[in-house]
Amino acid sequence: MNAPERLAPHARGGLAPAQSIARVAAINWQRVQADLNCDGYARLESLLTPTECAALAALYREDSGEDPEQDPDSSRTFRSRVVMARHGFGRGEYRYFRYPLPELIGDLRKALYPHLVPTANGWNEAMGIRTRFPAHHAAFLADCRAAGQSRPTPLLLRYGPGDFNCLHQDLYGEQMFPLQVVLLLSEPGRDFDGGQFVMTEQRPRMQSRPILVPLRQGDGAVIAVSQRPVQGARGIYRVNLRHGVSRVHCGERFAAGIIFHDAT
Repeated sequence: MNAPERLAPHARGGLAPAQSIARVAAINWQRVQADLNCDGYARLESLLTPTECAALAALYREDSGEDPEQDPDSSRTFRSRVVMARHGFGRGEYRYFRYPLPELIGDLRKALYPHLVPTANGWNEAMGIRTRFPAHHAAFLADCRAAGQSRPTPLLLRYGPGDFNCLHQDLYGEQMFPLQVVLLLSEPGRDFDGGQFVMTEQRPRMQSRPILVPLRQGDGAVIAVSQRPVQGARGIYRVNLRHGVSRVHCGERFAAGIIFHDAT
């Protein structure tokens, strides 16, 4: 990937966040809800432009000479860096943004959330979970802070040759929004090979179902964080979902994650 020109601070993470918000509003959200109910994920095609993808990927290299995992105050953009191999998470690394989030990430987080609330509340009702989510993200973040969750969770991920991400769930505390969005910032077949986004669905008393989510540069996917309801012959039951990234064969793969709950 060719490095883009360095962005001015007010433009970090994207050149025109208002345009990305308009793209969110134009999504067929009834189709997204139907896909989520059927498969546990839904694709959001061309959610970001190539310029926006390159701008976000370029943020990863900011302050790259420091290790925020050892010195959290060394980065202006990120609060921490995680090297996956150190923790048994796989290979590769990722960095959590600090507040204030880059404008593009913050605006997308705020714009996507209200469209996902009906599905989130419907799933909880179907699974017999009493929690209901407020209509606006600011109110949900207030609930997170009241539960002691105040650290931002949106992140950037970087994979090189041989890197992968083990199957996992992004759970950070008592408050948990059941949906999140992943964004692919690199182009398969051009910037990298391999590195496919995968999910598994563990069904009660049955073998797990593998799911391959095909993404191109700029595509997003709404995915289940942990569980979702499924209609069976005897009523609704819960299935457990995990997600990860298969091994990258060559090149460099950048991705972003928008998680709506904050961390303890």
